[in-house]
Amino acid sequence: MQILITPTQLDLPAGTIIRVPATWQEYQTLADQRGDGSIPRMKYCNGELFLMVPLPEHGKDASLIADLTKVLLDAQGLEYDSFTPITMTLPESGGIEPDYCFYIQSLDQVRGKKRIDWQVDPPPDLVLEIDVTNYSNVNDYLPYQVPEVWMFKGNSLNIYILDGNAYRLTQASRYFPTLQLQTIVDQYRRVAYEQSSSQAIRQLRQRFPS
Repeated sequence: MQILITPTQLDLPAGTIIRVPATWQEYQTLADQRGDGSIPRMKYCNGELFLMVPLPEHGKDASLIADLTKVLLDAQGLEYDSFTPITMTLPESGGIEPDYCFYIQSLDQVRGKKRIDWQVDPPPDLVLEIDVTNYSNVNDYLPYQVPEVWMFKGNSLNIYILDGNAYRLTQASRYFPTLQLQTIVDQYRRVAYEQSSSQAIRQLRQRFPS
């Protein structure tokens, strides 16, 4: 087996994307070489391996929008678990690493588990992806049947709902049907960049107390 990318090449500049043909075994080998780190991010689908090193704004937006989501979930009294980083894999088929994922409706089925079998256990109810470098694609989540995917790209929060075997772009989340999430993200993201993320979270919590 020939490894197309060496361990030294895993040390890539921020914003870099590499896309190469690869086998499942090569993907697994590179994941092992990366070890417990989460950089570069990797995904594997249709016989291709993608590697990406996030820019600083990627990490900040992922953390911020995930924290905003937690405040809104708490305000509704919803039980949830959230995970990051996490790797979702389907052996010999695909692997992907969402920026953040939430178990909400399916929480009871994974509660207390330290490992999740993606062929047996349910997928996350909600996945968050920050796409700064055109690395992410909502259809990457089709094999896993994730019910709802949020794709934040170009300052827009795109909400996709799984409808049969395709994702449908919609205006509202099934978990926050009455909220204008784009407006909320715009407002508190501006606070985060002008002041701080902590200030944005405090202000949202005051508006939506738990």
